[in-house]
Amino acid sequence: MDERILVFPATLLARIGSFHGLAHDYQQYLALISDNYKFLPRKEAEKNSDYKQLIPYAIFVHSHFIFSYRRGAQLAERRLSGRYSIGIGGHISDTRPCSFDRIYTEALEREINEEIHITGEYSKATLAVINDDSDVVGKTHFGVVHFIRITNREIKARERAITEARFVDVADLKRNIHRYENWSQICIRNIETLMNEGG
Repeated sequence: MDERILVFPATLLARIGSFHGLAHDYQQYLALISDNYKFLPRKEAEKNSDYKQLIPYAIFVHSHFIFSYRRGAQLAERRLSGRYSIGIGGHISDTRPCSFDRIYTEALEREINEEIHITGEYSKATLAVINDDSDVVGKTHFGVVHFIRITNREIKARERAITEARFVDVADLKRNIHRYENWSQICIRNIETLMNEGG
């Protein structure tokens, strides 16, 4: 059976303000989405730009180093295969009836725990929402940017779709920004602001 994932009408964004890039007033967008979401089969959602798929996008930070990796061939979203990324994230699946806040929080934790292994403690901060309608992937996705501050740099990939995993300093990210997927490029261009807001 096709996975069912959380979506919301793309026209919803215009109620607060359509944008490209980051919007730091994320609470307004999430409050509106929480009252207007539903679940669609993933195959349908991927082809239907009338809806946006909500994606937790977690960036792992240790001091001034950012976790970076390359998306491998086993990635479910084949259109991003081979691109570098600084964000760990995924779709929010229809699991069991509960509140939007709980559905979202559990999805974020699940992504963190399923895709990578963290040995130390960490703290989470929600910083912004991200939107990019410049390509076919972006037109059907809408992200929530989280900073995950970790106490050490011992992170290991749990999935084969995560390759070349390592921590990179901000200068290196900016030098190689062209290698990264669109959402990561947007975050890299705003990395100092995000790091200041992320504590």
